[in-house]
Amino acid sequence: MRKRLIYFFALLLAGSAALQSCKKDKKDTGTPSGPPTTGTRDELTKDSIYLYTKELYYWNSSLPDYATFNPRKYSSNEAELFALTQFSNNPETSKPYEYVDGKEPKYSFIDDGTVSGQLGGQGGDYGFSVKADPDRNVRVSSVYATSPAATAGLKRGFKVTKVNGTTVDLTSQTSVDAINNGIFGGNSNVKLTVVDNNGASKDVTVTRGFYNLNPILYTHVYTVGAKKVGYIVYNSFTSDTTKIQSAFSSFEGQGVSELVIDLRYNGGGYVSTSGYMANSIAPASQTGKVMFTYYFNQYLQNLTTTQRKSSVLIHQPILDEDGEIQPSSQAINGKYYTYADVGYQPTDNQGNVEHFSKKGGLNINRVYFIVSGSTASASELLINNLRPVLSEVKLIGTTTYGKPVGFFGIHIDKIDIYTPEFETKNQSNTGGYYSGMKVDQDAVDDVTHDWGDVNETELRYALNYAGTGSFTGTAVVIAGAKAVTLSKQNAATDLTATEQATINRKLDPGKFNGMILDHLRGKR
Repeated sequence: MRKRLIYFFALLLAGSAALQSCKKDKKDTGTPSGPPTTGTRDELTKDSIYLYTKELYYWNSSLPDYATFNPRKYSSNEAELFALTQFSNNPETSKPYEYVDGKEPKYSFIDDGTVSGQLGGQGGDYGFSVKADPDRNVRVSSVYATSPAATAGLKRGFKVTKVNGTTVDLTSQTSVDAINNGIFGGNSNVKLTVVDNNGASKDVTVTRGFYNLNPILYTHVYTVGAKKVGYIVYNSFTSDTTKIQSAFSSFEGQGVSELVIDLRYNGGGYVSTSGYMANSIAPASQTGKVMFTYYFNQYLQNLTTTQRKSSVLIHQPILDEDGEIQPSSQAINGKYYTYADVGYQPTDNQGNVEHFSKKGGLNINRVYFIVSGSTASASELLINNLRPVLSEVKLIGTTTYGKPVGFFGIHIDKIDIYTPEFETKNQSNTGGYYSGMKVDQDAVDDVTHDWGDVNETELRYALNYAGTGSFTGTAVVIAGAKAVTLSKQNAATDLTATEQATINRKLDPGKFNGMILDHLRGKR
């Protein structure tokens, strides 16, 4: 049984001897040299962040040497990581690949265990998120079943008017900060004033707690003319593929020929789970053909045996399916397999080419993806992998996040560091969507309608196209379709889709966006 991907690595660089082993030969092109062999725990951690980034970072050739960068001068690990990510240059924008707003990296982050827990199917927060609606109201956008928020009675569409006593006002940064601190901060509870979907105002207190996280928020099958159209709201590529299998098996049993996959809030997750969903959708004729290829930096691709023996990667074990170290006298360190033993060239024989392998019997002609600026990484990977193999792939919403790169976690002391370490390209050798994927139909994120409501703007566009071949046509939707329109608080819609996406990026700025490489797990 596949376990969740959590790197239980030994304490890295715990003393001067370990630090000395991480020093690089000055002749090794692209690697650091000259870090001190002594220092405080904090200083050694900062050295380690630099040393790993210098070897692994996808744009490592842009980084200065140790003496020039001087990692110990930074006040925090986060400040150092941000500085490291601002040296690369994207020729299309003349800014770093990881530039967002000059305050934090677009892709890299430091995890204290929260992300690995969520992707393993365990939530430890309130279990809900909020977004701005087109009228500048803040609405509950999603609620995980069995979460504290669900227990407290929160539902998608509820208007949030106060957070811990502060009136919600999206034109005020103070109010936005109060929302983020209250809902996405580390407090044990949050007090909300909400207007429910019947227009009644009430106070709700949500207390943080642990719960099993089901990434599927909603599924339904619609009859559109003579077609069966399946709809799934999928929020995160967790390690659990059984829920995908169950949902798609149900779609198959009901004769679904077109799919609407709602990824508007899906920031990514495990590469293998994204691949599993792709295999559930792609035609059987693609089995054995290339799905996508991993590309690592040139330094990793050309590692010599000598460089592998002195690489910092020798401190990061490759764990088996049970999370255990894999002993071997054939390993580079003579003890157990590590990431220093891995081949990094973009070839089949080095394990860096993924192939299609059809799952189930679902036969899909067309897929509609509902997307937004929160749709990132493993979600974009799924879209990119299916584009060359399906007759039609349509995107509805706003431009996606733009993250064609991924990572594997590097454990340092009590934290995990995630920086871009590889890029992916599909079977047509297409990738590089750093500015996001453009949509076929612009649409606002309609938080004023519940999941599955046929009047919800983006779902309606997909169903219209399924029925008429046009987004602006009017399809006849029957058989179980629900229409529960939530009350609008303002008459005028004063936000465009782009403006709404900009505001929503400010809400929950720490939300995970990424794709984690786990194809090496258990291999050796």
